[in-house]
Amino acid sequence: MKDNVDVVVVGGGYAGVTAANRLARHDGVSVTLVNPRPDFVSRIRLHQLVAGSDDAIEDFGDVLGRNVRLMVDSVTRIEAAERRVSLAGGGSVSYDYLVYAVGSGAADPGIAGAMEFAHWVSDLEGAQRLRSTLAATPLSAPVTVVGSGPTGLETAAELAEAGRDVTIVCGNVLGPSLHPRVRRPVARRLARLGVTVVEGPRTQVTEVSGDGVRLDDGRTLPSAVTVWTAGFQFPDLAARSGLRTDADGRLVTDVTLTSVDDGRIVAAGDAGVMPDHPFRMSCQAAVQLGPAAAETILRRIMGKKPTPVRMFFAGQCLSLGRGEGVTQFSYPNDRVNALSISGGPGAGVKEIACRFTLNKLVSGARKASSRAPHAENVARVQGP
Repeated sequence: MKDNVDVVVVGGGYAGVTAANRLARHDGVSVTLVNPRPDFVSRIRLHQLVAGSDDAIEDFGDVLGRNVRLMVDSVTRIEAAERRVSLAGGGSVSYDYLVYAVGSGAADPGIAGAMEFAHWVSDLEGAQRLRSTLAATPLSAPVTVVGSGPTGLETAAELAEAGRDVTIVCGNVLGPSLHPRVRRPVARRLARLGVTVVEGPRTQVTEVSGDGVRLDDGRTLPSAVTVWTAGFQFPDLAARSGLRTDADGRLVTDVTLTSVDDGRIVAAGDAGVMPDHPFRMSCQAAVQLGPAAAETILRRIMGKKPTPVRMFFAGQCLSLGRGEGVTQFSYPNDRVNALSISGGPGAGVKEIACRFTLNKLVSGARKASSRAPHAENVARVQGP
């Protein structure tokens, strides 16, 4: 293995952290992780942050190996020809290999008033703003959650359990990613929590205002606080850097997660796409893609051919408040089946999954810390 191979990981989410920890376990590999926040965001708990049952934050010192140099800054451009990244705080960092793990965030839905009046739960800052808004809003005021994917369902249930008057607007069907049989216990739980479910034809939101949402069937639903959970978008870093992206802005890769434009750039997580092998954006995918990206880089360093990525999915775990939940099982290819666990046991499985994920990061950090660190990697660096 070549001495002093420098790897820069852009993004400190689940994929970026697992990739960095896997790389940092190997002698001769120096790893720098660039992330805009000084703390790790437990994204799968952001709906709990909104309701006040968790802060959704972990110390990077717990989940990131001490061999990994953390730079709190943002990458503004990848200079692929020069193998360096430019930083928002000034200066640049050179690399031999780069892991592109910038994740995803809330998308502009293109609906009148949405960007002005709606709130998001897709990132830490959005969830914190929503929590502050709710704290200043009477408990009896109507809250509308737009979108009934996992984020929408979890947010609606969490707020309803906290005593909020919640309506969830599905756009079509409740829980579109769930098996029809598994939707039943979800619907029953929402009903017990007092959540009003708006589903069926012509229930798309066409306009958001400060006091309501308008549907394409002509109805206007009162809404003091509107939470938009439908749709995600991706940072435009790859496109700004001249790298090939798909129509949604994700970095296009081959089956080894390597950019089709540059063999030194490897994607991990939501912001990469293998066009012929699509996968569902999720924490479950990220914690597989991070180590896989690291293995692709390590094999290249050792002069070996990278192997295609193999993904395995077990299902989806949903918390429906603190007391109940639903676990939707799937086949390994992520196609859902009719098997599920609901009620209190379903909530237990969800909590186990959340804790398992965090423990997996902590374990990876310990393994990465078992090798004597390079002197330059000991410090945590705060950008200007």
